[in-house]
Amino acid sequence: MLEALPEKKRRRFALLGTITHDVITLASGRVLSGEGGILYQAAGLCGLGQHVTPYTHVGRDIFSRVKPVIGHWPTCDSSRIRVVPGPGNNVFLHYPEEGERVEVLESHVPALRPDRLLEELPGFSFLILVINSGFDISLRDWRRIVRRAECPIWFDIHSLALTLELHKARRYRPLPEWRDWAEGTTYLQANLIEVASMLGEPERPPSHDRLGRFGEQALELGIQAAFITLGAEGVLVMLPGRVRRIVSAEARNVVDTTGCGDIFCAGAAALLAPGADPVEAAAFGAELASEAAGVSGIEQTYGLIRNRPYYA
Repeated sequence: MLEALPEKKRRRFALLGTITHDVITLASGRVLSGEGGILYQAAGLCGLGQHVTPYTHVGRDIFSRVKPVIGHWPTCDSSRIRVVPGPGNNVFLHYPEEGERVEVLESHVPALRPDRLLEELPGFSFLILVINSGFDISLRDWRRIVRRAECPIWFDIHSLALTLELHKARRYRPLPEWRDWAEGTTYLQANLIEVASMLGEPERPPSHDRLGRFGEQALELGIQAAFITLGAEGVLVMLPGRVRRIVSAEARNVVDTTGCGDIFCAGAAALLAPGADPVEAAAFGAELASEAAGVSGIEQTYGLIRNRPYYA
């Protein structure tokens, strides 16, 4: 069983994004399905003993399956999850043998309104925004939150880099407005193709020089650390005056890589909140993500993390 998280490292996390229902087709042809989105971050953080309050809309069709699962996570406060009429975020993901996964979004919930969170922000020690669909929250409302927040903010760019369309394969697009979203945040998470989108050329993998240029742009916005996830190759941590690469331990038995970036976020944020160095935090997040690739779905992910020794 998990050793109790030291009380001095427990923090209260506000988690913004969207709960999804994912249908995943692996390269082997195997099909998996289950609830995901910000529930992966919640599973990781709650598994580590952190207190998490998700602020999100969810379709009634999805919430009926979510409620009994998170009801068994004692540190997850589901009272700010608002059930809305109509279908929730239903996502189809296909992982080819090579290249980026293909995502088709069939439906989505209305954008989150931040009024409740704005009132309750002073009670949180860390804020995480994950753009799970691109329809999650408006830029105007997000800027209201950033202006009000006094705690560190983690921003995962994720689906903001995808075209805003339904019923067809979404494409990566140039994302010059990323600065408007990222300014005022503390930590930025993206993968290489998302960085390419932010640099304006999603079809062109960033060279070493262009990656360095992106890091400079991020740090000029006041971001303290940019975490560039590299899949099985680890994580690049970009800091003022230094860049460190964290090499992940190879996953022993890869079952499903969906949510691994989310678990990286959870592990890193759990250490950053009480003041750990970003490199140390990234190493722990990468370790958790590597382990999480050996299971599938939020329940197995929570159980894996809940029952591992906590050495951070």
